[in-house]
Amino acid sequence: MSRFFVNPEDIGNNLVIMNDADDLHHMMKVLRLKKGDEVDISDGAEWEYRARIETLGRDEAQLAILDKQAFASEPSVEVTLFQGIPKQGKMETIVQKCVELGVHRIVPVFMDRTVVVDRGNFGKKIDRWNKVSAEAVKQCRRGIIPEVTAAIRMPDLVSALAGEPGHDSDIFDKFDLVLLPYENEKGTTIKDVLRDASPKRVAIIIGPEGGFSDEEALAVIAAGGVSVSLGRTILRTETAGMAALAMIMYELEL
Repeated sequence: MSRFFVNPEDIGNNLVIMNDADDLHHMMKVLRLKKGDEVDISDGAEWEYRARIETLGRDEAQLAILDKQAFASEPSVEVTLFQGIPKQGKMETIVQKCVELGVHRIVPVFMDRTVVVDRGNFGKKIDRWNKVSAEAVKQCRRGIIPEVTAAIRMPDLVSALAGEPGHDSDIFDKFDLVLLPYENEKGTTIKDVLRDASPKRVAIIIGPEGGFSDEEALAVIAAGGVSVSLGRTILRTETAGMAALAMIMYELEL
């Protein structure tokens, strides 16, 4: 069944109002929905609904609420992925697959070995990645659309993790566990750490192509991050975040 997202204020006691032009076009022209068809609706915050189309037009749709329940498919652990920005189109794959695996938020990070340069139009990439996130959510039927935030720089991430003042964004809210998958880590595995913890908010920090510089890794560890190994092989940047996220979900959710 098709799933759509609306703002909480567009939901009344018995009726949902939809007025997003793209969603209305998708309903009419792509899905060929009509009066009487049922769809799933999420408010992106707490509730999901089963609703029946009562009216459907180019400017607005009205849907009668048939059922309401709290999110059933959202993980109880919130995982924020701080992703070293990769080259070319790899970020779209990272966003798509990590959203499917249950990530709560993705934060692109410029690191020492990041090749990509911000030439003043990086916001367009962020917009594109958020569209990828929204499409992935519709496929896997999650209750929220994970945000891809504006890019930050590694020194700001480190200082925020260390608790230094001047970082008011909620992406830096206190984490119960900060994981640094690091190719030079030989002693501690992610399994070791997860089996000794029951975190509710987890951060994963993934390096770009070429990995972290030694200075970056040491700085994150000094700020409270835990260096872990994801296994015996060295994973690509587009694989490492997915692997770490899957391991977290397996250990803490299943």
